Amino acid sequence: MKKLLDLISEEVTKAFVECGYDEKYGKVTLSNRPDLCEYQCNGAMAAAKEYKCAPFMISDKIAEILSGNAMFSMVESVKPGFLNLKLDGAYLASYLNDMQADAGRFGCDKPENPKTIMVDYGGANVAKPLHVGHLRSAIIGESIKRIGKFIGHEMIGDVHLGDWGLQMGLVITELKLRKPELVYFDESFEGEYPEEAPFTISELEEIYPTASGKSKTDEAYKEAALAATNELQQGRRGYRALLAHILAVSVTDLKKNYDNLNVSFELWKGESDAQPYIPDMVQKLKDGGFAYESEGALVVDVKEETDTKEIPPCIILKSDGASLYSTTDLATLVMRMEDYNPEGIIYITDKRQELHFNQVFRCAKKTGIVKPETELTHIGFGTMNGKDGKPFKTRDGGVMRLEYLIQEIYEEMLKKITENQKSKEDLDISTEEAEKIARTVALAAIKYGDLSNQASKDYIFDIDRFTSFEGNTGPYILYTIVRIKSILGKYEATGKSVSDCLGVMEAAHNDHEKDLMLSLSRFNAVVENAYEEVAPHKICAYIYELANAFNGFYHGTKILSEADENVQKSYIGLLSLTKSVLETCIDMLGFEAPERM
Repeated sequence: MKKLLDLISEEVTKAFVECGYDEKYGKVTLSNRPDLCEYQCNGAMAAAKEYKCAPFMISDKIAEILSGNAMFSMVESVKPGFLNLKLDGAYLASYLNDMQADAGRFGCDKPENPKTIMVDYGGANVAKPLHVGHLRSAIIGESIKRIGKFIGHEMIGDVHLGDWGLQMGLVITELKLRKPELVYFDESFEGEYPEEAPFTISELEEIYPTASGKSKTDEAYKEAALAATNELQQGRRGYRALLAHILAVSVTDLKKNYDNLNVSFELWKGESDAQPYIPDMVQKLKDGGFAYESEGALVVDVKEETDTKEIPPCIILKSDGASLYSTTDLATLVMRMEDYNPEGIIYITDKRQELHFNQVFRCAKKTGIVKPETELTHIGFGTMNGKDGKPFKTRDGGVMRLEYLIQEIYEEMLKKITENQKSKEDLDISTEEAEKIARTVALAAIKYGDLSNQASKDYIFDIDRFTSFEGNTGPYILYTIVRIKSILGKYEATGKSVSDCLGVMEAAHNDHEKDLMLSLSRFNAVVENAYEEVAPHKICAYIYELANAFNGFYHGTKILSEADENVQKSYIGLLSLTKSVLETCIDMLGFEAPERM
């Protein structure tokens, strides 16, 4: 389906052309004065300069032609030359009926040539628990992936685990100190290594911080960890077997924690998966004349003539031959191009990594690691701060584990739902159902609280505000959906069928209803724009607007007591479409609505 705004612009453009004016002046936008009109065209203001006449002389002519167009209920030329437009109610209802008939898509066309797009998000480190610093990457990345899937592209999410480097050497060194008898440390051992890991996830999560602390005060310990890291990277059998155990135990725990966030990945690749690609990649960079030595390191120049500030070279190997994040990211690109040949790759990380990705992207393009047309995008997100405006911490000043944050919000939601139940005598919810509802609403509070902010901006994580059932929050959106479900349920309880009400919407019977219909009509335009700009916050802004429009309609209209059966059917059809659009949107954000609250 064409976007409604495009259809309106087409009609206005025809009028401009018919009057002898260039078609470029016919663009229509949403009104910035909704008290006066629904849509506006300011083309006459610009056209007046080219055609050397007063703007209103042009807008008057356009208004005269459009006044007989069945699409509009009002076309008004306003001095000095604005065109104010209101949509005909029957035309709008017809558009929504077509949306409803396009079940599941609601007027959002699939692309003629779907793309394969990889989304690099998560970035968890093995042997460490997820903490609040991993929250934004997971939530934003999951939503971007879901929006792309809805549009119709093949979206491949990769967790891109941090499973290489000094942290692995630290774990191995500490484990050797504690359990030197383990067969992994016997270099002469040639048999099969045990299938079961020599540690639990709890032990592993204690081993790493202990080892990290020791390395900061004990130089010999750090040197041992660096040596272990080097032996691991050189392929020592026992250490590779330990790495496999670390991965297996960590990934199992990570999957559980990501599941709690309703976040999933198609690929569970790590930095270690890219290591086999590094030697050939480095050799090709040398052979191609791209890489050269600078102060002992191997680098590639990535500066461009148009740069207004200094862009340092991209370091491929350190002076001791060790690889860096840039090496691994470039090798990962080699791997991804060979395995999937994607048209685009989106990276979601802290915005402080902007320079790093700028260097990597330029290097990849310059050296031919990716094709010139491959779109490489970095979405840098801001910091999640506490009420004090500083990065979110625990009460004792430490970094909060993600599972603890989720639990804290769940407990707050359970408390509110329990209190809400006590205030409503007809709401009989078991303890088990209340807990399930609380988890569902808590996830919405977390995700919507994050996603409603533009990704690049810092924001205040305010549990009291995010868990409120009023205002621009996840619980408010869910409460709106549950309210619609309740009305539809009561309608069917009278023996009538909601399915009989689909596709029979009439022209709006009041202003609140038309506001809701206009909001619904923008669905396809909003989703396409959110995808093109990689901006989940635009979906949030839309559903908040839609929820407000519905609640305005609900409070201003007698729905279930409407005497005219056809009018009531139109109302119910409108509510059904509203529910479907809201549920589709929150699915793109990565959460769902309960049946009741």
